[in-house]
Amino acid sequence: MTRIVAALAVASALLLGSLQVHAQQQRMEARPSGAAMVADALIARPLLLVATLGGTALFVVSLPFSAMGGNVDQAAEALVKTPAEATFRRCLGCTSINPRPAQTER
Repeated sequence: MTRIVAALAVASALLLGSLQVHAQQQRMEARPSGAAMVADALIARPLLLVATLGGTALFVVSLPFSAMGGNVDQAAEALVKTPAEATFRRCLGCTSINPRPAQTER
C-alpha cells in the first residue's frame, strides 16, 4: 500500500513539474528578445512584404486558371492571405501568428 502511495506521489510531482516548465516555455515564446525583434524588423518583414506582393501578382496572373479549376479560395489563401498575415498580423519578433481574441457582443 505504501509503495502505491509513493509511486502516485512521485508521478504527480513529475507531472506538475513538467507542467510548470511547459507554461514557462510558452511565456518565453510570447516575449521575443530584442535581437529577434531587430532581425524581424530589418530582415524578415521586408522579405515577407516582397513575398506578399509577389504572391498577389502571381494570384492575379493565375486567377483565370484558378477560376476554371474552381479553387480561387485556395489560391488566394496560399498566395495572398498567408504571407500577408505573416507580414502584418504577427507581433514583432514572434514566430507564429497570434489568433485574434474573440469579440464579445455588447
